[in-house]
Amino acid sequence: MVRYLTAQELEAGLDGIRQSPKESGVLALISRRPRVEAREILQEAEISLVEGLVGDNWKTRGSSRTPDGAAHPELQLTLMNSRVIALLAEDREDWVLAGDQLFIDLDLSAKNLPPGTQLEIGAVLIEISPHPHTGCRKFAARFGAEATKFVNSPAGRELQLRGVNARVVRPGMVRVGDVVRKRSSGLPAV
Repeated sequence: MVRYLTAQELEAGLDGIRQSPKESGVLALISRRPRVEAREILQEAEISLVEGLVGDNWKTRGSSRTPDGAAHPELQLTLMNSRVIALLAEDREDWVLAGDQLFIDLDLSAKNLPPGTQLEIGAVLIEISPHPHTGCRKFAARFGAEATKFVNSPAGRELQLRGVNARVVRPGMVRVGDVVRKRSSGLPAV
């Protein structure tokens, strides 16, 4: 059971989160969701143009954001700042409760990673989606109402504390410890 933090404890963690690297960071944890409410922590994963994170339920689960309920192509991957989740879940094993797939030590703020910004993670290239990633009922149940207010507050949204959605541009393998490099938006994929 994750200990729910108070508003004061959450606010006290903001300075550390704001010190996240802006240009280059590290992939801290990979989590695969093989089915609803199931999580697997991986040391490496294959990222596919068609499936997103191979073995994850993104494609089969579908999306309420598409007219036909199919998986949304701009929501293939979800990324969360590792400093944010480390604040919310003191035990690293509980990071997966957030439901995100890639936890990275990088500034995910809207200013640093506007939609269209590309990130290289190992051999993989992904692009930040314009679709926001916000705290939901499940997030509140797992981390508490104050945590949900924190990530959805004006500062939380500006910093994108709940994380970002992304689509795959170049497939390949990612591994925990891989360098994550920011590329400017609009650069051609290599």
